[in-house]
Amino acid sequence: MWVTSAAALCLLALLASAEEKKLSSHATNLADTSANLAFSLYHNVVKEKDLENILISPVVVASSLGLVALGGKSTTASQVKSVLSADKLNDEHLHAGLSELLSEVSDSGARNVTWKISNRLYGPSAVTFADSFVKSSKKHYNYDHSKINFRDKRSAVNSINEWASKSTEGKLPEVTKDVQNTDGAMIVNAMFFKPHWHEKFHDKMVDNRGFLVTRSFTISVPMMHRTGLYDFYEDTENRLFVLNMPLAHKKSSMIIIMPYHVEPLERLEKLLTRKQLDTWVSKMKETAVAISLPKVSVEVSHNLQKHLGKLGLTEAVDKSKADLSNISGKKDLYLSNVFHASALEWDTEGNPFDASIFSSEKLRNPKLFYADHPFIFVVKDKKTDSILYIGRLVRPKGDKMRDEL
Repeated sequence: MWVTSAAALCLLALLASAEEKKLSSHATNLADTSANLAFSLYHNVVKEKDLENILISPVVVASSLGLVALGGKSTTASQVKSVLSADKLNDEHLHAGLSELLSEVSDSGARNVTWKISNRLYGPSAVTFADSFVKSSKKHYNYDHSKINFRDKRSAVNSINEWASKSTEGKLPEVTKDVQNTDGAMIVNAMFFKPHWHEKFHDKMVDNRGFLVTRSFTISVPMMHRTGLYDFYEDTENRLFVLNMPLAHKKSSMIIIMPYHVEPLERLEKLLTRKQLDTWVSKMKETAVAISLPKVSVEVSHNLQKHLGKLGLTEAVDKSKADLSNISGKKDLYLSNVFHASALEWDTEGNPFDASIFSSEKLRNPKLFYADHPFIFVVKDKKTDSILYIGRLVRPKGDKMRDEL
């Protein structure tokens, strides 16, 4: 009997250790550098004119950069390591580390989130993908490969959008309306992300409210409400609130940075650095907070080709300089487009909340966090300290309401 019990305890200990398996040192390093990439890429993207919502997954961008390194030679490949601040990693550790990191953070079962990630590399109809590249890119980055004929551009664009829609079960119906450069290799990330809250919103407490895109433009959105205990910080000097909402299993959380009142986000974005975010988080305290958050779905697509070029990936995106000969065995490709597209859905769903807290003193005089105007958000992974998403909500879907006085 004692032997059986001891064996059972050993088995439980082994299972527990397997669940808490640590990342390799190179995966940990890449988690850190991809978090830095998050902010530099975000600050580049915000410079685009007439851009409203932003939605970027830095760990997915990092894995796409890994694919470029896999397909590249010489300085075209080494520039990827510079962009990722991973110059000291050898190729094997780079690819294994990026693969390990993405597998860890996108494990929907362990984290109880919905995150569908599909990646495809498109090449011109004349290209022949090298077998070794196809095998390695599938192994490390789970990339599919496809030839596409842009002589019929409309058909080609429809084909890309149909693939993205099918990959996300219809959540992402469109990646792009047009493709400018059609003579190179094209990366397409198609994703659907739906966080499940650690404590759900009550599905009956949803009503239509106004979301102030600007002081003179308001749209109607469904708003969900709940009161609970959250890590919260009010930065009175910079006139903003910071709220940390844990996701199911508490292995990741969504941090929202919102100004006191409706205003362009430029002021907050100038403050936004990794160091500043860490400072805000370090000052948070568990607080009773009454939250109102838009119940919305958002689809955003960015072409990151030029932005990655500005961050130092200059050769891969230059037709005259790129050496991506590992892809086809020939020096006949460059990175012409990097479409990074996501659908995001915020709903009431999550774990049951602790009802006993509502009869206690803990929820008296809650702080009000009323997200009825543009804000920035970061989805952060607790184990790896990587950033799953960084973005902003400026204009959710909804019908225009009358201008408010």
